[in-house]
Amino acid sequence: MRDHRAGRRAPAGGTVPAATVRTRQDFPSAYQAVLSSGYAGQVFGLNNALLSLLSLAVLVVQGWALIDCVMRPSKGFEAAGKLTKPAWLAITAIALVVGLLFGPLGILGLAGIVASIVYLVDVRPAVRQIQGGGDRW
Repeated sequence: MRDHRAGRRAPAGGTVPAATVRTRQDFPSAYQAVLSSGYAGQVFGLNNALLSLLSLAVLVVQGWALIDCVMRPSKGFEAAGKLTKPAWLAITAIALVVGLLFGPLGILGLAGIVASIVYLVDVRPAVRQIQGGGDRW
């Protein structure tokens, strides 16, 4: 009988002694080997830092959209011909909650980003112009 793990013939009893069997713990994973190699570990660290900053920036934009929507009067939404204030509150709040729960870089997070950007780029300027705030951001 051959031992398929070690590539040699097993003793007469048919089992291989425990000292010759190598387990998964004996070999580091490929990811651990790459991280311990120096340069690659720095690249992965930089990648994680950039993604973290991007995620934080997206959550800040979503929070800004929600807070701005809360501060605007409801009559301005109707006068600008947009959805009502409760509708935009629900949209921006759901976008923020989805971003917090699932992360802003998934498919649901991307839908939340789009909703927040639509509010900030389309609805906010229209409501501000109705209020007399002008075109400034």
